[in-house]
Amino acid sequence: MPLDQIRKKIDTLDHQLIGLLSERADLVHEVGEIKKAEGLQIYAPEREHALLRRLAEINQGRIPEKSLRAIYREIMSSALALEDNLTVAYLGPEGTWTHQAAIKKFGHSINYASQANFAEVFDQVARRKAHYGVVPIENSTEGAISHTLDLFVDSPLQICAQIMLRIENGLMACIPRDEIKTLYSHPQVFGQCRNWILRHFPEADLVEVSSTTKAAALARENAPNGAAALGGKLAAELNELTMLEESIQDRSTNTTRFLVIGEETCPATGNDRTSILFSIHDRPGSLVNALQAFDKLNVNMSKIESRPSKQRDWEYIFYVDLAGHCTDAAVSEALLELEKHCSLVKMFGSYPDTES
Repeated sequence: MPLDQIRKKIDTLDHQLIGLLSERADLVHEVGEIKKAEGLQIYAPEREHALLRRLAEINQGRIPEKSLRAIYREIMSSALALEDNLTVAYLGPEGTWTHQAAIKKFGHSINYASQANFAEVFDQVARRKAHYGVVPIENSTEGAISHTLDLFVDSPLQICAQIMLRIENGLMACIPRDEIKTLYSHPQVFGQCRNWILRHFPEADLVEVSSTTKAAALARENAPNGAAALGGKLAAELNELTMLEESIQDRSTNTTRFLVIGEETCPATGNDRTSILFSIHDRPGSLVNALQAFDKLNVNMSKIESRPSKQRDWEYIFYVDLAGHCTDAAVSEALLELEKHCSLVKMFGSYPDTES
């Protein structure tokens, strides 16, 4: 087929696609109106999970699954933007890894509200100034992010989705490499790049700041004093810094898991994770008895962390991720058994156990 005919056919298909997307948006808006009338949440992670899984199953064309998911992420984002000016709070400023995780989940069309710290992310959602919030919970290199865990203790919010984001850190500056005397970054990034720093900048002063984007801004501001920053490409671009070296994290598979928090948890999808916390009675064997509640009912624990309760010295709270949904018979029964051995059991939510 001649080139001009191919292009005409593409133009015709584009016209049809726009019409179909508009028709889809009208239907999604109708769904949104029904949800609002019935008091349901606009964002439905379980529906998103099912849609993306179905698209992968029916995809027989040349478009890779990763690309298809990215296309539909923006289609769903534009649909969400039609409903109630959907707002998602995140740790700012623009360009942080948390911001990038939020965009990976919700796309570019919705409203994002930058917050100074994770406590404010929780607060914005709890006060209904934002519909959802995105916070990091653990990193594959550095482990649990304790401050986020602590915020869940007194929060009424629920987890409704998770996001896995590959973290690629680099060295950025607007000065030559041999002039660098100070490195700015988030504490987690310093931990993720510990060995690289020891090899290349063992004498540098390490200054911890609240985000990698702020670190980049400080690297530009303090460049005459030998400042540089560690962080991602977006932070470098936003602050007009040069990436002097890329992919400096100690592990090539360095990944952070983020959580989406809201007022309600997610219905079962068939592939779910449930997050809880519990505090045991102060007597011999309490922890063993508590954990046996899961073993007896063959409920797998994929993660367990302990944190000081901050109520009494040497008293601890345990954070656990379980395979399954809180409505599953085995998980539900295990939680009831757990309560017999604990002074406190609190569920943070059940949500799809996916990487998107």
